[in-house]
Amino acid sequence: MEAFAPGRVNLMGDHTDYTGGLVLPMAIDRGTTVIGARAGNDGIRLRSAELPGEAVVPLDVSDPKVTEPPWARYVAGVVAAIKPSHGFVGQVSTTLPVGAGLSSSAALELAVALALGFEGSALELAQACQRAEQAASGVPCGVMDQLACAAGVEGHALLIDCAALTVTPVRLPDEVEVVVAHSGEGRRLADSAYAERRRSCEAAEAEIGPLPRADLAAVARITNAEVRARARHVVTENERVGAFVEALRAGDLVRCGALMAASHESLRTDFDVSTARLDELAAELSSTAGVFGARLTGAGFGGCVVALTRPQALHVGWRVRAVNGARVVTDRKG
Repeated sequence: MEAFAPGRVNLMGDHTDYTGGLVLPMAIDRGTTVIGARAGNDGIRLRSAELPGEAVVPLDVSDPKVTEPPWARYVAGVVAAIKPSHGFVGQVSTTLPVGAGLSSSAALELAVALALGFEGSALELAQACQRAEQAASGVPCGVMDQLACAAGVEGHALLIDCAALTVTPVRLPDEVEVVVAHSGEGRRLADSAYAERRRSCEAAEAEIGPLPRADLAAVARITNAEVRARARHVVTENERVGAFVEALRAGDLVRCGALMAASHESLRTDFDVSTARLDELAAELSSTAGVFGARLTGAGFGGCVVALTRPQALHVGWRVRAVNGARVVTDRKG
């Protein structure tokens, strides 16, 4: 059995998914592979080519968060979420940098679920692995990462409505490249203020209702200044996702770049999830000839910057292509 799941980079729409807003990620040509064979009822045993230790997970695992080593918690989360009826022995390998904000954990979860025999739609797979991530990390993450990795379409970004759970492919122009550059700062959501940001959004919604349907006039009525700023980011970011999709479809890459800059500034000031290094890197890339725009990607607190560029404009980071979603590569049952 061999299963593969891509990572993802988010072009626009961060911290909007868990309020039911809009996001525009794409599955990328870096990902995680699980190879192995089914092995009775003795649980799951996986070794990683990149990370130390072995994931040893019983089929009746009850608390994935206490599994060691830490990467094995995501394996345990999948086992708890999908409840396979058989064991599995194999190996994990990845071309994704861990802790960079490119959904290495989601890719691991999806590849493990498929290797263990999960059957269902891309959305069902994503929702199962969202539950796995929450159980493994304790972070109340949205569904964007798992759904982007599960539902990827070659050559397209994905417009995801996180309330309706619909996915609309948006073709990327042939004349652009997507480049991802690492800030050098690792990122772990469980150690970040991610949950605090989500609570702020919930507090805003308690005052003015669902943020995807709110406008700036409603946001201005929020009494707490910090909560008001968090809500302002979400409302304007949802607007930027829609505008970015329109600009892509029109081939207006200059407009796309301006929206990326506005998104980064909103994440820096209103949502306060950037860092000095992310700001420096985004500015450096944006000022390079042939670069339309750049912004932090993912939840922030470190990780990567994504840039939209003319071909060969940048010689740093990784050029990534939009690819199809998670899949079983071979299904020779052991």
